[in-house]
Amino acid sequence: MQKLMGQMRAAMERYGMIEPGCRVAVGVSGGKDSLVLLCALAQMKNYYPIPFTVTALTIDPQFGGAPTDYSQIEELCRRLGVPYVIRRSTLGHIIFEERKEKNPCSLCARMRRGMLHNMAKEAGCDRIALGHHFDDAVETFFMNLLECGTLGCFSPRSYLSRKDLILIRPMVFCTEQEIRSVARRYRLPVEKSKCPADGNTARQETKERIAALEKEYPDLRAKVMGAMQRADLDGWGGSPSR
Repeated sequence: MQKLMGQMRAAMERYGMIEPGCRVAVGVSGGKDSLVLLCALAQMKNYYPIPFTVTALTIDPQFGGAPTDYSQIEELCRRLGVPYVIRRSTLGHIIFEERKEKNPCSLCARMRRGMLHNMAKEAGCDRIALGHHFDDAVETFFMNLLECGTLGCFSPRSYLSRKDLILIRPMVFCTEQEIRSVARRYRLPVEKSKCPADGNTARQETKERIAALEKEYPDLRAKVMGAMQRADLDGWGGSPSR
């Protein structure tokens, strides 16, 4: 955990993610990434040189029409001393039953984002922390290039003017393998996704393409990250602006 928090601190400082007295809402899906992010930020707020608070927010899509049991995450938040808010939704019904989306991930992500932004404002938070990591960034770069013919990625830090919220991704220097290792070591209550599309997505296909390329170019991911930073692609150079 110490190594991972060191990487998070490097990202937080490089991209100006934390400001004095800021109130951070952590989007908690129940997966390993968001739970590790939550635990790390809950610890870091106790010693980070810039004071900030942490609140955990979960949107339950209720896949299959049944509410998800988040009792173990509730207990984790209690131990961490972090307020936890769960909002039940009909996302699963809308996406898979009403609209029967063939490519559900994009719509689901947009709807979740809107709900999460509203929850953060209601909770009195001024920024949202998401669990995207190093590998997510590289995969997003390739997805934009191969599927859309564009050079782009999500930003480490961005300002949402309509909601007056700052979106931060503190784990962008942490690899998925490191995050998985921490989740296992600390036996975090990872909630397996009940999404019918889980494991059968464009992102999974991109993961497999990158893995194949890495057999010939072992440092491919590091090179892509370095290129994004040198080009200051979508704010990756480290010059945050509101």
